[in-house]
Amino acid sequence: MSILITGVAGFVGCNLASELIAKGHVVFGVDNLCRGRREHLASVIDHPRFAFVEVDMADLPAYRAAFQAFHAREPITEVWHMAANSDIPAGVHDANVDLRDTFMTTFNTLELMKAANVPVMAFASSSAIYGDLGCPLVEDIGPLLPISNYGAMKLASEAAISAACESHLERAFIFRFPNVIGVPATHGVMLDFVRKLAATPRRLDVLGNGTQQKGYLHVEELIDAMLFIRGNADEKVALFNIGAGDEGVTVRFIAEETVRECSPQAQIAYGEGNKGWVGDVPRFVYSIDKLRALGWKPTLGSAQAVQKAVRQIVAQEALK
Repeated sequence: MSILITGVAGFVGCNLASELIAKGHVVFGVDNLCRGRREHLASVIDHPRFAFVEVDMADLPAYRAAFQAFHAREPITEVWHMAANSDIPAGVHDANVDLRDTFMTTFNTLELMKAANVPVMAFASSSAIYGDLGCPLVEDIGPLLPISNYGAMKLASEAAISAACESHLERAFIFRFPNVIGVPATHGVMLDFVRKLAATPRRLDVLGNGTQQKGYLHVEELIDAMLFIRGNADEKVALFNIGAGDEGVTVRFIAEETVRECSPQAQIAYGEGNKGWVGDVPRFVYSIDKLRALGWKPTLGSAQAVQKAVRQIVAQEALK
């Protein structure tokens, strides 16, 4: 296939590009390089089946020009839309960030797909669309009441994709991500902890009291799960939670693992309350029963994924 990946230079996008190229596909990539980095594409940038353009996907004329150039070179058969604002606090501070980088990138991608008759979209959604419901999160639960602008714009994007499946898309795959970890890390609690300890090796300040508890999935398993769903789900709109399938680990566990790995002498100083920031869902349990029934299950639990990712992020930062 000939696949366009949006947000290709980001954390998930670059890992996805490597895997799709390894499987023999042609991959086109776009990214505004807000959080993505060109160096994340080092393993694929010179590959004959890869092409990249830096473009702001919220700028429809510029995005259209890049899309049409790719499509003329080799017709795009599907789009994997991974681009979004991943900084939840930034979206709380300024809602335009999520409107522009999360929703409008989805809206514009759908418009370009319609004009070019591209039939299939795979979309990176989020557990944030559920809000703080206080019960196990399953795909058909409702009402959905997100508590961050990020979650609201992801949910709006899901709605736009669903509507597009009634007019011009043949199929859509909606992947509701958990907390995804690994490298290249561009943001997130583990990268934040590692960088704090590099600056102050004897003290780690933690937002919140450390009791926040969530599931964590390594990016390698996320990619495997998405490709499994793409190859095996048969719904017109295939919507799946992807996760570790356990009750997760606490921020305290992550802080202790990070200290143990890179600065054993550090003292951990916790804040107050069970939220790290406005819009943070402090605790949730993510059901992957639907994905298990399809035939996929993770090989790492949340604790194992965290331990692996901490080691990788420490190594990543040591190279800088």
